[in-house]
Amino acid sequence: MMPNVTRGDRMAGLVSYLVGGGRHNEHTEPHLVAGDHALMAWYDDAELSGENAKAIARHLDRPRTAMGVDVNGGHVWHASLSLRAEEGIRTDQEWAAIAQDFVSAMGFDDNDGTKAPCRWVAIRHGLSQAGNDHVHIAVNLVREDGTKASTHLDYQRAQNAARALEVKYGLEQLESTKGERATRGYSPAEQARVEERSALMAQRKYEQHAARIGGEQPEWHRLDPMERQARITAEVRLNAPRNDLARSVRAAAGASENEAEFVRRLRRAGVLVRPRFAEGTTDVITGYSVASRPANGERPIWYGGGQMGRDLTLPRLREGWPDTAAGATDAAAEWQAAKRGRRPVAPGREMREPDPELWQRHTEEVAQLREQLRAIPLDDRDTWSTVARQTAGAFAAWSNAVEETPGDLAEASDALAKSAQTYRRPVKPQRAGRVAMSGATMLLASVARGGQGTAAQLALLRQLMNLSQAVYDAAKAAGEARQAANVATAVRERVINVRRQLEAAPAVAPTSTTTATALKVDRSAIVDASVQEALDKMQRAEENRSKSTGSPVPPQVEPARPRTTTKPGADRGPER
Repeated sequence: MMPNVTRGDRMAGLVSYLVGGGRHNEHTEPHLVAGDHALMAWYDDAELSGENAKAIARHLDRPRTAMGVDVNGGHVWHASLSLRAEEGIRTDQEWAAIAQDFVSAMGFDDNDGTKAPCRWVAIRHGLSQAGNDHVHIAVNLVREDGTKASTHLDYQRAQNAARALEVKYGLEQLESTKGERATRGYSPAEQARVEERSALMAQRKYEQHAARIGGEQPEWHRLDPMERQARITAEVRLNAPRNDLARSVRAAAGASENEAEFVRRLRRAGVLVRPRFAEGTTDVITGYSVASRPANGERPIWYGGGQMGRDLTLPRLREGWPDTAAGATDAAAEWQAAKRGRRPVAPGREMREPDPELWQRHTEEVAQLREQLRAIPLDDRDTWSTVARQTAGAFAAWSNAVEETPGDLAEASDALAKSAQTYRRPVKPQRAGRVAMSGATMLLASVARGGQGTAAQLALLRQLMNLSQAVYDAAKAAGEARQAANVATAVRERVINVRRQLEAAPAVAPTSTTTATALKVDRSAIVDASVQEALDKMQRAEENRSKSTGSPVPPQVEPARPRTTTKPGADRGPER
């Protein structure tokens, strides 16, 4: 379950939007599923109108308007609770129980009888554009007695409450929290640009495929809308500019032996680079940002390393490079040259063609690395995130070298990169195998310039598949079933497609041995203290509700008294 929390100060605007048609007319049959006692006594599950929305907003806003209480950041607290489309559709009764427990876990009810409750409502209005079942919860942070509900660490508390709901109601558990990893999301504007670009790419690929196979194929605009949308959705993740830049950065980082070479490889790949200096210095680099070369008349869109992926921040990239004074000086010189648009200061091995004999040597080194990893415990998250990042960099370098548009190699890189984006930096960075992976990535980056033929590429591909299998085993052992399945489908099947192309064999349908099977989610995961606390609060609130049905008449809210200008007496401090 994914909770999305926002704040505002217009309750009428929020409720009217939830009851309205939505940005893309995706809202259907908006109705109440839960709320405070008075609200649920006045409304049933009938479809809500605009007038209903205004009345509900007035009811929710009454404590704040009557008492004249201002809340920093806005008194309207809004959360949407969403399930993946694959989890199916829940009933109104199930969503009502989930919403009530969520509000209790957040402490917006009477908080075990210690506070006046907040007024709140849960509205359901059909599936999202992606087919996800969800519910919206709107809360007035001003309680019935005029006190303010606490929003301290509300984002983290909402996540803990969602994890508790997954345990209590048998929902699919969010693996990224348990694995302490997450990828970056997209803003609505950026998502719109990505979808527009993906639609063009999907149409182009379909037309090319139709021309290749011949026969009477329907035109793009005559395809079934569901099929057309499915093709577009498949392209969304691959055609995001941020993803393209992330692959370029991973490829450059994986192929580089030091930071200076990393900067030069980025520039050689056509990426715009600029450093971020420590305050008051011009030679201490603390971060960086990159951008694709814009079209004439357009401005570049810059992304910081952390915006592209948690594993692409400069401190994390530096973990794999030697830390020397000379190396820092060389890197600073290359960063300065990149910022000013000058030529590289000291071109290195990125300018030279690799020795053909290196293919066999680096292939053997990767095989040795795989053997070394057999001794690494599967629950060593730090080591396996490093291996996933380096293997993703190798596939990214290969993709950038041979794929005109993101394809099988790009998707394999993106899937492995998800296992590398952990919340925190590894306590003890794993440097084992760095030389082997750096050499292999460097060779794959040179494939477009000739390489060493398909035989050498096939041998190295086989070893990279073995590393990917090791990442899959680690994810499965950690109970991350979805990520393991993602690696199996997006890596194994895609890499098999690449192998078939290298072998120049006729395309055949994937067999059952190459198709990932659906894995059941392990619901016996260990519940940490914060999630257990949320579960306990839900249980206590449920017991209290069973003892009292609540009054359908809202409590009397007294208007705010005018403030006086009387100076405080001796027994009343200024804080009163």
